[in-house]
Amino acid sequence: MEVILREHVDNLGRRGEIVKVADGYARNYLLPRKLALVATDGNKQRIERERAKFEAKEVEEKKIAEGMAMRMTGVEVEIARKVGETEALYGSVTASDIADALAAKGFEIDRRKIQLREPIKKLTVIDVPIRLQRDVSSTVKVKVVAEGEPEKKADKKEEKSPN
Repeated sequence: MEVILREHVDNLGRRGEIVKVADGYARNYLLPRKLALVATDGNKQRIERERAKFEAKEVEEKKIAEGMAMRMTGVEVEIARKVGETEALYGSVTASDIADALAAKGFEIDRRKIQLREPIKKLTVIDVPIRLQRDVSSTVKVKVVAEGEPEKKADKKEEKSPN
């Protein structure tokens, strides 16, 4: 089935392109989410009329994303988790956790834009890429630390002090 994309779809095409997809993919995913229209003559004309509006919208989105990327330069988030004796986390740190930590710092980022390949399951410091817009991305340093770590350091100092 041929469809006209109304929005950019990863690994498929950009807004306004006519692409050929499986019937089920179009009926069950693209059309209900209003990401595409069936490629008819009327819809082709409709998309041509909307093209200028789409291009202006895309330029505006890119400007906003570039501004956000500039503000995010050098941002570091610290996430505390409970750990076992082998320093393995109980649970893991996911894109949602990173999005929540960024929201606490004033950055409203959708968790789907955080390009975390798999959840973080150990204490580490990692650079996580964030795709703000199709052509704009940034990175955030995520530091996973043990919960109550400062308390443990303070306890060790107290033990050494009396000696």
